[in-house]
Amino acid sequence: MKKFLKYAMMGLCLSLGFVACDVETDEEAGGTNVQNLAGHWMVTVDIVDEAGNTLYSDPYGLGEIAVYTYNTAANDADSIWITDNNNFWQFMMKIPANNSALTFSCPEKDYDAAGTGKAIITNGKVLLGAAKNLHGMPNDSIVFDISFNDDEPAYGYIYRMSGQKYTGFYE
Repeated sequence: MKKFLKYAMMGLCLSLGFVACDVETDEEAGGTNVQNLAGHWMVTVDIVDEAGNTLYSDPYGLGEIAVYTYNTAANDADSIWITDNNNFWQFMMKIPANNSALTFSCPEKDYDAAGTGKAIITNGKVLLGAAKNLHGMPNDSIVFDISFNDDEPAYGYIYRMSGQKYTGFYE
């Protein structure tokens, strides 16, 4: 009798195991409307002139800092969020973007929740496969210019933030 119960329980467990493995759907997860613009970027900050010539490389000695770009909650195809995650000027802005051209910019806009600081972003673009990581593999890069009204003098410096997408691998 014990042997019969043992085999019955084993058969029941196996049959439940086969049922639990059924695939519910064949759909792929997919991405966001701005997935080519979105990312975790490691950038350096330089001061440039109006023509884009570097005046000061890494003026604050920050080295590489993290900047994040990501989609809006509504998954809009024409805007992104950009933030330095409190690594540089503590900015966080929702800005217009052109997903097909991989560009972004904004006129004077609040960059903080209190509305006390304003920033201008120009010449923002993502270049797919334009960078190389330390191992020589292609990687996406980002570049944009940003200036702030609470800088001394107001909007006096243009900061160029440029770098490449964080890969997550040790370099």
